[in-house]
Amino acid sequence: MKMSKRSKRTRRLALTATCALIATGGTATLVATTAQATPTTPKATAAASGQTGPYLYLGWGSPPKATDVMSATGTTQFTMAFILSDGGCNPKWDGSRALTGGSDQSTINSIRSAGGDVTVSFGGWSGNKLGEKCSSASALAGAYQKVIDAYKLKSIDIDIEASEFENATVRQRVIDALKIVKQKNSGIKVYVTFGTTTSGPDSNGKDLVKRGAASGVDVDGWAVMPFDFGQGSVDMAAATKSAVDGLKNTVASAYGLSSDDAYRKVGFSSMNGKTDVAGETVTLDNFKSVVSYAKSHHLARVSFWSLNRDRKCGSDGDADACSGIDQGTYDFTKVLAGYTG
Repeated sequence: MKMSKRSKRTRRLALTATCALIATGGTATLVATTAQATPTTPKATAAASGQTGPYLYLGWGSPPKATDVMSATGTTQFTMAFILSDGGCNPKWDGSRALTGGSDQSTINSIRSAGGDVTVSFGGWSGNKLGEKCSSASALAGAYQKVIDAYKLKSIDIDIEASEFENATVRQRVIDALKIVKQKNSGIKVYVTFGTTTSGPDSNGKDLVKRGAASGVDVDGWAVMPFDFGQGSVDMAAATKSAVDGLKNTVASAYGLSSDDAYRKVGFSSMNGKTDVAGETVTLDNFKSVVSYAKSHHLARVSFWSLNRDRKCGSDGDADACSGIDQGTYDFTKVLAGYTG
């Protein structure tokens, strides 16, 4: 399957908001009722599986050797991206690489042999999404389960974007599938990642969280992607904090949590360096600021896209293989490595 390299993580919320409202017929919002989950709010002193870990993508962008990154930074967690549909309700890496036996599995094996672990991420911006290709929640849960079983995963990340995010029926299917996954896999951590505005989730994001609460799904971490706002020059540290504050308010309202407990159920996945939108740059100081903010609120998940980009550009300037800013190799990963919530 061929894809545009940049399309993996490119978001255009400003352009999709109208389409999303049309797709949902303006009736997507639900109110949590008696099926509401009673979420756990662990106050852990060590990082839970999936609580941290930059995204590593093996499909392009000159991916670094994971064990070299571990030695250089002290990080022990990685988020491996992306599991997609092969055209049906069957999971493959990037929709094309075999689930096991290839470079993805060998990378995961090497990380674990060195004392680390992985969270596997499903979705992304481009490609065929399992949430759309699987016709029922049980079938979708089965697709998730194949990956969980193949790697004996302790955590998964559902990176729900584009048409998978914009369709109310598919949003509900994903939520229902995650409920099945939680029931069948005791102790597994489930994170749900999606786009945002500078003030928090848009109507689709709010609806997704409300559906989770109404369906009784105890998501371990709802995470927003605070970038690609399309608003020109933006203070990315301030925008990240305000977006997460908005997410916290959404989760607190949907699940009936206190502000402190809601912070412990949310998080963010930033983008290091220049984003896909002119005027947006997440500097190293910005990232240090938002990680400090995460520590002060004990956020459930903190990550960034991507480890492939965590270095300054060489002569070719491939935006998928470097950050576009002056930095040391793996500077962002080093900041993130010590995060434990």
